[in-house]
Amino acid sequence: MKFNLLILGLCLGASCLSGCNDDLSLVGSTIQPEGDRPIVYNDTFHIKASTIQMDSIYAKTEYGLLGDIYDPLYGNLKSDYICQFYCPEDYQFKHKPLDGKIDSVDFKIKYSASSWIGDSLAPMRAEIFQVTSPLTNNYYTNIDPKDYCNMQISLGAQTYTAFDPSITDSLRKNGLDVDGTYAYPNVTIRMPKELGQKFYDETINNPGTFKNQDSFNKFFPGLYVTNTYGTGNILFVDRSSFTIYYKYTVTGSAGQDSIVKGYERFNVTKEVIQLNRFKNTDMTELLKPNDKYTYIKSPAGVCTQIVLPAKDIISVVQGRILTNLPLTMKAMPQPNWQYALTPPPYLLLLPQDSVKGFFEKNQIENNKTSFLSGTYDASTRSYTFGNISNILQYQIDNAPEKDLVMVAIPVNREVSQATYYQDAYTISLSNYLAPAGVELRKDDEVTQVVVTSCIFKN
Repeated sequence: MKFNLLILGLCLGASCLSGCNDDLSLVGSTIQPEGDRPIVYNDTFHIKASTIQMDSIYAKTEYGLLGDIYDPLYGNLKSDYICQFYCPEDYQFKHKPLDGKIDSVDFKIKYSASSWIGDSLAPMRAEIFQVTSPLTNNYYTNIDPKDYCNMQISLGAQTYTAFDPSITDSLRKNGLDVDGTYAYPNVTIRMPKELGQKFYDETINNPGTFKNQDSFNKFFPGLYVTNTYGTGNILFVDRSSFTIYYKYTVTGSAGQDSIVKGYERFNVTKEVIQLNRFKNTDMTELLKPNDKYTYIKSPAGVCTQIVLPAKDIISVVQGRILTNLPLTMKAMPQPNWQYALTPPPYLLLLPQDSVKGFFEKNQIENNKTSFLSGTYDASTRSYTFGNISNILQYQIDNAPEKDLVMVAIPVNREVSQATYYQDAYTISLSNYLAPAGVELRKDDEVTQVVVTSCIFKN
């Protein structure tokens, strides 16, 4: 066993040293017996690449995107979301409203400073609609809001710009809201106070409504948040909440009553459903066949399909040990117009028929059937995957009669904390939700791949 591992190690080393097509190279002759020299082969093939449309992506998240942007190359993207709100078990108002009356209700869309893409001063309008049908755990982004909402029941609207002038510089840096939370920029939409009154009356008349999340969802299925005016900006929404405001009385130490302000807040959290919708249009040019480029646009726009000629490769390397199949994707220079989309940070390469299960099961790259690129290198304009020979071996073992069809998908990567003893490693991969775009070359230089293999002469 040790001897075989030594031979395999020498074979791997040989793959780095040999550089000619269909070339036979003898290595390790000074330390190996004459009959045990590995013979190393480098065989050149060409992959095929094309642009394909992504109907939807899996996006299970408590965060949302809101807005509408247009890019001259990548077309239009509209983003909005439908959300439920978390309700604690056996919920009750913290205080009894004065005379049992609610003062006002609002909905807040909160986002971090500079947490947007596009023109921060573009005038936009957000509008919210009542959800009338129960939400389902369908986290794919091609939902139709009309399946869940009555679009005739608007609960409020507000014009805004991404740059929130109501937040002073000092508060923007480290200040607090009146309720003790950080002063996020936000879009505040006034809602009918009758909704808040309905909530309070329900806690008094039918407290079982608030016994658990399911019963609460039947009473209040959620809200649909969308843009009904404007283009040029998309917000990355950190938190969505609606708040019921009221006054109540407190008795002081001297026995005197005072009237103070109170509120009840319901947030979108990971315990409830949020459905994100992405609608891409004007992508006709991206999908036209061409010999020069393929495209990637996120979220849920287009991706690059790669066909590895596995049948041809297998006919050549059959009986050998695969040792190396490096793959690098190279990009064109990015457009230089204002607010141009930037490349996604990572690409994930995996068989096309594995995409759905990969994200639903919260998988990460295994370097066997799924490979994560390094971070996009702006200096070389490239994504490097390293050695992907394992996926070719997998194809040889499971479907040698078929070519290998893979897709390169933009992803977001979360990593562990690096330590003195261990580098950071992937802890989760998810579809990349930020607007991004990259134009990938498909000329002969970049579609050429070299498969390194070897055999042992006993």
